[in-house]
Amino acid sequence: MTSRPIKITSAAVTAAALATTLAACGSSSSGGSSGSGSGKVSVGLITKTETNPFFVTMKKGAQAEADKAGVKLLTAAGAFDGDNAGQVTAVQNMIAAGVKGILITPSDPKAIAPTLNRARQQGIVVIALDTPPDPQSSADALFATDNLAAGKLIGQYAKAAMAGKTAKIATLDLAPGITVGVLRHNGFLAGFGVPEGDPSIVCEADTNGDQAKGQSAMENCLQKAPDINLVYTINEPAAMGAYQALKAAGKDKAVTVVTVDGSCTGVNALSQGQFVADSQQYPLKMATLGVQAVVDFAKTGKKPSGYTDTGVALVAASAQSGVDSKDAAYGKSNCWGS
Repeated sequence: MTSRPIKITSAAVTAAALATTLAACGSSSSGGSSGSGSGKVSVGLITKTETNPFFVTMKKGAQAEADKAGVKLLTAAGAFDGDNAGQVTAVQNMIAAGVKGILITPSDPKAIAPTLNRARQQGIVVIALDTPPDPQSSADALFATDNLAAGKLIGQYAKAAMAGKTAKIATLDLAPGITVGVLRHNGFLAGFGVPEGDPSIVCEADTNGDQAKGQSAMENCLQKAPDINLVYTINEPAAMGAYQALKAAGKDKAVTVVTVDGSCTGVNALSQGQFVADSQQYPLKMATLGVQAVVDFAKTGKKPSGYTDTGVALVAASAQSGVDSKDAAYGKSNCWGS
């Protein structure tokens, strides 16, 4: 798939920077001057897409914190999940705009690493949110969910919910080599207690975390293995797509679906029976901590470092013995998005 250019906009970016920017990257900003102009601090946020509710929430959280701190936020996103070329262009344009720090959720952790290193060589602090680059040292710091733990939680819950029934598992994953997807997938298998390649795994498909692709993947899996009774999905959009396919096939009551995200939309879907367990993560916290770290760097020169676990909690439709979970009321009081 070819990438579509995205563009970055800011009333305060210089004309020269804008000329470069408009060629490639798309975005919004809070008022004021850019970091390289009047000295007001600018922070860049680059997400995988602009449409996934997780990243929409992250952008809102970053903007709120930037407004609170009195700094400018420049934002950009890939045209689709996996659009590394768009993210590379976004980084280059934010460097040109004079940002003090860049927060990024890498679409392709390995491919973006050289570009992040170039930003750091120019004195810009780079913080990965949600997904680490590969190698992780390509960013100064990582603020993210423990994705292995998130996968394990829903795997453990699924094992208990199956109550000894022979599992026929479909895994609806992200994309090959994307760290967050690999960790959640491996965590789910570890939590459920089966190795990769186990005969109980009857279908594996990639969805790019997209609802339409999740639905198509589930339809294909049902054709391959009509007796599927357990579905792991990388995130809520993929889970909702899977549910639509199951419902259309008249199998929605017979198949257990587990997922990761914890949005308000997702918790509501859980309450309605579309899936039974959801590992809740906290994008607002990631974004808030990221902006705070860049502001602190601007004030003190101290760079953030290492990994900060932003937390995960298992939200479940009903409790299962031996599995620590929260109910839907907890999920709704801690959810994000609309």
